[in-house]
Amino acid sequence: MEELGKLLIFLGLAIAVVGLFLWTGLGKGWIGHLPGDITVHKGNFRFYFPIVTCLLLSLLLSFLLWLWRR
Repeated sequence: MEELGKLLIFLGLAIAVVGLFLWTGLGKGWIGHLPGDITVHKGNFRFYFPIVTCLLLSLLLSFLLWLWRR
């Protein structure tokens, strides 16, 4: 049960930090618009795939989880 409690506290804090980050608008200009993110515009069609943003977020989350398990 202690592990579940730690997990819930960690997830709650992570959600609060992400919410604060989005609420203040700090990431509005660069999150999802990094070099390497794929954007295609053709007439009415727009395709957007933030591959580099996804990779950076994955690395950050992996590092945080590695620190937490240590």
